[in-house]
Amino acid sequence: MPNSKYKLRYLPLFYEDLNEKVEYIAIEKRNPAAALRLVDYVEAAILERLPIAESFETYPSMFERKHPYYRIYVDNFIVFYVIIDAEGGQKIMEVRRFLYKGQDRDSMI
Repeated sequence: MPNSKYKLRYLPLFYEDLNEKVEYIAIEKRNPAAALRLVDYVEAAILERLPIAESFETYPSMFERKHPYYRIYVDNFIVFYVIIDAEGGQKIMEVRRFLYKGQDRDSMI
């Protein structure tokens, strides 16, 4: 998406979260095909959101945040990201967490 007004950036914590879930599905649940599909779905959902990243409701938080969180639902998981204003008018969609819907989100983001 070269014409997007948003640059895409991932935090290492997002990759840790994603790898944890993918390994669980592939190894513990013995379903490597589902694990690979999940990675594809997550990537597609993030890239689909990139051009319109701020067009959605922010995640309600108990804390005052410099950058409010947004979310993307992918199956039973949630991708959390923020929008950061960078120099030169470019904005960054920073993908921060990948959590299971049942996890305690407020203590993790």
